[in-house]
Amino acid sequence: MRSLAPGIKLITSFSRDSWYRFSILILTFVFYTSYHLSRKPISIVKSQLHRNCSNVIHPADLNITDNDTWCDWAPFDRYNYQSLFGVLDNCFLVAYAIGMFFSGMFGERLPLRYYLSTGMLLSGLFTALFGLGFYWQIHSLWYYCLVQALNGLVQTTGWPAVVACVGNWFGKGKRGFIMGIWNSHTSVGNILGSLIAGVYVSSAWGLSFIVPGIIIACTGVLCFFFLVEKPEDVNCTPPQHHESVEQEPLLRNSSSNEEIFNSHTSTAVEPVEDHTEAISFSGALKIPGVVEFSLCLLFAKLVSYTFLYWLPLYIANVAHFDPKEAGDLSTLFDVGGIVGGILAGLISDYSGGRATTCCAMLIIAAPMLFLYNKIGQNGLPTTIGMLLWCGALVNGPYALITTAVSADLGTHECLRGNSRALSTVTAIIDGTGSIGAAVGPLLAGVISPTGWNNVFYMLIAADVLACLLLSRLVYKEVRGWCGYTTRQRG
Repeated sequence: MRSLAPGIKLITSFSRDSWYRFSILILTFVFYTSYHLSRKPISIVKSQLHRNCSNVIHPADLNITDNDTWCDWAPFDRYNYQSLFGVLDNCFLVAYAIGMFFSGMFGERLPLRYYLSTGMLLSGLFTALFGLGFYWQIHSLWYYCLVQALNGLVQTTGWPAVVACVGNWFGKGKRGFIMGIWNSHTSVGNILGSLIAGVYVSSAWGLSFIVPGIIIACTGVLCFFFLVEKPEDVNCTPPQHHESVEQEPLLRNSSSNEEIFNSHTSTAVEPVEDHTEAISFSGALKIPGVVEFSLCLLFAKLVSYTFLYWLPLYIANVAHFDPKEAGDLSTLFDVGGIVGGILAGLISDYSGGRATTCCAMLIIAAPMLFLYNKIGQNGLPTTIGMLLWCGALVNGPYALITTAVSADLGTHECLRGNSRALSTVTAIIDGTGSIGAAVGPLLAGVISPTGWNNVFYMLIAADVLACLLLSRLVYKEVRGWCGYTTRQRG
């Protein structure tokens, strides 16, 4: 009998369930990468919309009335351009925060495939409309604010839906590690968005938005044709979400060596009935741990999104790089975020302490932010190292809370098998965090004219508050490790 080729052996070694799980992981990764890819261009284009025109060679036939602002894009050619950028960011983020609280409830009641596809197509439209303002010569602040607000609303379709889909397919075992790797889509999207926008920012900044808009619209079409919402839809085995129906620690993971794409559940656990009634908003808030992690994410996301929207401009202003170089350098923050998210998932899986892992990383992040502001621009090697460290420590807790923690709480044993709560719980946690995401860039726009030092003091204070909000959960986890009590969820 002839032996099979090694590649075929590898393919056939995985079950049908495993291949479906792998495909869902890849598809949802691509989907949310495109969401973040379409959000990033604004931070790259800011340094092009307002720059020091005295250093730019102007055309000979151009009649210049103001040597400092002739090359800027109105209305961002004013002295208060930083505040205007803050308003522009806030239009997106406030709409995103408000819409997120409703998006989860819609996600529980509508087919995820249609919901995600529609959201990505509309997001592509509004992202492209912002860029078309360049070709249509639009100089109205209201136009750009309206497009940003509408884009913020439709982008809320993404996160609750993809987390719910992944939660439907993957069980408790190694959830932190799986979602730590999977959540790198946020950083990958930011990196790709920065690089794509950087290609066009100096020549035709409108394409910095139009190209990402086309990409996310194409992924919406991909979603419509290939997304499978639940294992039951293709006769695959549902995952095991709990070690036991009655007893399970709050954010503790299975100690078994469950394979990442294992399709079989334990025979010792009886299947629970899947209720069809979606959970209410107040009911989701009563799940132990939801409020604490939501408030912690508010401050953690405040820090992360301030970097997302303002880091390229900070690098350009402080280190005096041109817009493309500043955008490229800012991607190192997201590279560090990928590593931080994976490490946070691994550590929390091993220790069983989601809250303690988040708190420890936030505590270290505070002095690291201070150091970055003080010495981060002392040479290129120092800048690269500090950006990687800050990215890992800032985005690690943010990634863990929005993925593994949200999935843990959305499949809490107190829900008695209700599989339709995951999207609502995810939306509450991320919606609360999005309030911080809206406040952070706005505060940065207001504070930055007084000096970048004050912006970093604000970020450090936010990190400290995020730690304090997890103190009750950390205390319970530490007591559990010391053997005083059985560690309970929340």
